[in-house]
Amino acid sequence: MYGDEETVRKILTESGDTWAVVGLSNNRQRAAYGVAEVLQRFGKRVVPVHPKAETVHGEQGYASLAEVPFDVDVVDVFVNSDLAGPVADEAVAKGAKAVWFQLGVVDDAAYERTRAAGLEMVMDRCPAIEIPRLG
Repeated sequence: MYGDEETVRKILTESGDTWAVVGLSNNRQRAAYGVAEVLQRFGKRVVPVHPKAETVHGEQGYASLAEVPFDVDVVDVFVNSDLAGPVADEAVAKGAKAVWFQLGVVDDAAYERTRAAGLEMVMDRCPAIEIPRLG
């Protein structure tokens, strides 16, 4: 288990409302699209981060995390596990408070580095599943 219930709750309720969603594009078939929609419904500002830098759900997209010109609270990662570690490192460099690796995204070394840098982190879970449970 990568992130207990307390950590999940803390990220969703206390870490801030600006979420960079890495891997989010206008492809409605991808999980990131639906998850971003749920996050918005629960009051989160969703910032698309994708090489296409598309505007998604009304929010301007950026090609990389480093290009986002404002602070990001949480980085939600929708990339393959082998690409996720560098994104976690970028989140640390960006000054994010937390990193969330989606279902199926696991990188133990990235988890250890991110936690050691002082960020909260959850792996292999989905905020769109967790946030409605908060009540």
